[in-house]
Amino acid sequence: MNIRICLVPLAAALVTAGCVSMPSGPNVLVLPGTGASFNEFRADDSACRQYAYEYIGGRSAGQAAADAGVRSAVVGTAIGAAVGAAVDGGRGAGVGAGTGLLIGSAAGSGAAEVSGYDAQRRYDHAYVQCMYASGHRVPVSGRYSPSRSDRYRSTPPPPPAGMPPPPPPGVR
Repeated sequence: MNIRICLVPLAAALVTAGCVSMPSGPNVLVLPGTGASFNEFRADDSACRQYAYEYIGGRSAGQAAADAGVRSAVVGTAIGAAVGAAVDGGRGAGVGAGTGLLIGSAAGSGAAEVSGYDAQRRYDHAYVQCMYASGHRVPVSGRYSPSRSDRYRSTPPPPPAGMPPPPPPGVR
């Protein structure tokens, strides 16, 4: 009976830890730069993957997620055991540890997801910066924002070539 009580929180921790699945590489589109061969693109891709990996501390997004989940489960177990021991001595410590593991694992699942997605976002940014700096094309979304000089121009731009001039004022 006592083993069953300990195995239930452990099984719950293992189930929730498997919920986070992060990609192992960039999650963005980059196209070869103008005039770059595919082999040059592949070499730059490899170098930029390594740069991005080192940029986020040498751990993949999946590793960061797993570390955050395990840390939360361990902290929850320790706090639960301490509270349980304070309330009911040795017997309470076991119940508190099991409860803390369950709650810590549930909280760890959310922490793991956030940590993993943050690591992936930082990895993608570093990868895109490196590939762009290497001369490759990085599609971006957004709207055109005219430059400051265009917004404050005092005279309107000239009409396109081939257009007849507007009629003089007062003539229909």
